[in-house]
Amino acid sequence: MILGPTARFRPTRRALLAGAAATLLAGPAFAQLRVDVTGGRIEALPIAVSPFAGDGPGASGLGREIRDVVAADLARSGLFEVIEEGAYIQSPDGLRQTPRYADWRQINAQALVAGVVALDAGGGLGVDFRLFDVFAGQQLQGLRYTSSTDNWRQIAHRIADVVYERITGDKGYFDSRIVYVAETGPATARTKRLALMDQDGSNHRFLTDGGDLVLTPQFSPDGREIAYLAYGAPQPKVYLKTLSGGRDALVGDLPGMTFSPRFSPDGGTMLVTQAQNGNADIVSLDRASGRWTRLTSDPAIDTSPSFSPDGDRIVLNSDRGGSPQLYVMGRTGGDPRRISFGEGRYGSPAWSPGGDLIAFTKVKGGFFHIGVMRPDGSDERLITRSFLDENPSWAPNGRTIVFAREDPVRSRRRLFTIDVTGYNERELATPTDASDPDWSPLIP
Repeated sequence: MILGPTARFRPTRRALLAGAAATLLAGPAFAQLRVDVTGGRIEALPIAVSPFAGDGPGASGLGREIRDVVAADLARSGLFEVIEEGAYIQSPDGLRQTPRYADWRQINAQALVAGVVALDAGGGLGVDFRLFDVFAGQQLQGLRYTSSTDNWRQIAHRIADVVYERITGDKGYFDSRIVYVAETGPATARTKRLALMDQDGSNHRFLTDGGDLVLTPQFSPDGREIAYLAYGAPQPKVYLKTLSGGRDALVGDLPGMTFSPRFSPDGGTMLVTQAQNGNADIVSLDRASGRWTRLTSDPAIDTSPSFSPDGDRIVLNSDRGGSPQLYVMGRTGGDPRRISFGEGRYGSPAWSPGGDLIAFTKVKGGFFHIGVMRPDGSDERLITRSFLDENPSWAPNGRTIVFAREDPVRSRRRLFTIDVTGYNERELATPTDASDPDWSPLIP
């Protein structure tokens, strides 16, 4: 799915000029359309996403599939209300020219996405798309993508990312993946395999065969590697999987058990928890030299580290104060400073991509919650509540969180996403029970 050098998306000169012209012309229109994502609950923007017109055999069918993926991405964000296609008056072929804006105003569309798909006999694919401000009556964006036909879904995700960013001002997150632990079998003998899928659940595949129980997968910053814990003989250890192929590699050979892997933002350092002689501390690996450094040394359990996006600080979970709480320390270790002081127990912290928030799991009053707080511990907010919610991970734009939830009534574990404001909670469909999700960066 990742595009190679000969298959990159290449906006043409014409499309780039169209996009530049749209940017110059779109000041007032952009202000009218902009969705403010900094507040609480947001009124979804009505948007029409037309099926893309087609040039060449099968192109119209593919144009509809691209439309469906773009529409689903935008609707799932909770920031857009995609208007039912049955209300559209102008046809996809009619949208090859300037839209009849009055027709789209009649159905209250504030924005319109349209495009053309071209297929050639050699399997090449070209997709032109345009984004319009309906009420201002002008184009906001125009781009062309070229690739092979196999990459049509990734093109659709990238179009949705452009629309999202152009209207909200935030980066999109649709051209990304989620790795998780797929669980099958009875509760007393679960088979746990690594599984990988697009953020919308498509292109699903298993990465391990279930021979060893696996936990806590984590993407590298470039999205090309996954670190994970495997319960192999003689002790559980952290391994590294390269998605392009090859054998999985053991991450160091420290004595005792290693788990909870995390990468630094530049990918040059890896943090793991080392458990030995009844104690657990955080150690860091310099990947270039292979040198290990112990960052904590305390009789308590220190685990679940997560780097700040600038790489200068680490948030961790520790019970050194008598109960599991969140602490922050410098990247080279030192005396961690406690930041969680609310009632309950805290765990699985994850620093947001923007650095302004830390997500966490909290156990309070017999329920599990996903919450967020500032890096200094202020402004704590709990955004979910259930029998068991855990393991939050951030979308690459820091707007959405994926987490795992256990439903004891239906005896199942599933993945859910939720907006950082606490709204727009949705189940993310997986073919099996699911746990331990991690959200990738945008695909290169």
